[in-house]
Amino acid sequence: MYDEQGAEYIDCINNVAHAHEQNQVLNTNSRYLHDNIVDFAQRLSETLPEKLCVFYFLNSGSEANDLALRLARQYTGHWDVVVLDHAYHGHLSSLIDISPYKFRDLDGQKEWVHVAPLPDTYRGLYREDHPNPAKAYASEVKRVVCSAQEQGRQIAAFFAESLPSVGGQIIPPAGYFPEVAEHIRRAGGVFVADEIQVGFGRVGKHFWAFQLQGEDFVPDIVTMGKSIGNGHPVACVATTQAVARAFEATGVEYFNTFGGNPVSCAVGLAVLDVLEKEQLQAHAACVGSFLMELLRQQKAKHPIIGDIRGVGLFIGVDLIKDEATRMPATEEADYLISRLKENYILLSTDGPGRNVLKFKPPMCFSLDNVQHVVAKLDAILTGKHKAHRQLAMSLEPNLEPAARTIQRGGGSTAEPGVLWTLQGARRCSEEGSSLFLPVPGELPKH
Repeated sequence: MYDEQGAEYIDCINNVAHAHEQNQVLNTNSRYLHDNIVDFAQRLSETLPEKLCVFYFLNSGSEANDLALRLARQYTGHWDVVVLDHAYHGHLSSLIDISPYKFRDLDGQKEWVHVAPLPDTYRGLYREDHPNPAKAYASEVKRVVCSAQEQGRQIAAFFAESLPSVGGQIIPPAGYFPEVAEHIRRAGGVFVADEIQVGFGRVGKHFWAFQLQGEDFVPDIVTMGKSIGNGHPVACVATTQAVARAFEATGVEYFNTFGGNPVSCAVGLAVLDVLEKEQLQAHAACVGSFLMELLRQQKAKHPIIGDIRGVGLFIGVDLIKDEATRMPATEEADYLISRLKENYILLSTDGPGRNVLKFKPPMCFSLDNVQHVVAKLDAILTGKHKAHRQLAMSLEPNLEPAARTIQRGGGSTAEPGVLWTLQGARRCSEEGSSLFLPVPGELPKH
């Protein structure tokens, strides 16, 4: 090993590297200092509020959130966590426990986990017509905290993605996080902003998505991953001096074999260089705005599109069966994803109803890409609508007897085996939803 002065050391403790020429200029263990880790921390600090000035480097977003949980518990002396419904924060056991998206299908909710409603202003408790949805949803967090305290529980942290992704590409109402932070800090906890999916300029207007909540809002802990390394395994936790000192006071050092290694830090520095040189944050704002505009045009054309929401290159398209009920169009969304793949376009769905098309493309996504994708989306939706209408019309002669025998108010058919009416088929076709509306009776043979 060699120090910055060129002095040679015999390394008797590095069990990571092998004696080979490829390792001649590689520090493979973060026990040893290197300029890259300091430079990377400095560059990241320039993008964050001054208060967030201590950095821990890791290998993945899951590692980052796990460390954030440890930091919060050590600093507060409390154990419990408040999370948003449908949230996902990582694959480690500690994070599955605070991810309703996962634990509902596994071991269930632990007694130390408390779930607050997702701040969804389209299909949640408080919608777009509410006078102050931010305050209303924050009050729900306060209610959850008070309920936990009544049971003798103590809150260590509130975890939230700055823009909930798995929950359906949700944009929390402005002012929500500051109100929540007030309730959480009053209960003795800290606010953890999970920026793993949405940080590093993706939202366009700001470098970090939590900054959408106002210039004065500062989380106690911020976690980073994914785009921090542009595909390379690197992650980071940023926090305050107070939180870091409490963690250090245990006397148990934080050690991570590969976290903060010179290569990963060099990758991180290169990512920041490219983001700045190619102005990708501004690019995300421009391309994202164009995509939102074209999608809004599709919403006006296709009733199946209930809501378009997003910022920068983080956008959700909420597909519905019915405008009044906003019932998720799950099957239709799945069909659309499959058809897009046949057209060499990769998209996926998310949200509790698996009906939200989620756009979060690479930051190099272009205006041409936008036009191409939306054109294909339009063609598929238009083709499906036309097919529904043509099939409904072709069934008209066979459906007339059924239409005559259906009782008013949705009674059963006079002849078993006939389940659909022309009126129902036409209505479904016109609305772009499922072709048939079944009524009680036997299933047809054809």
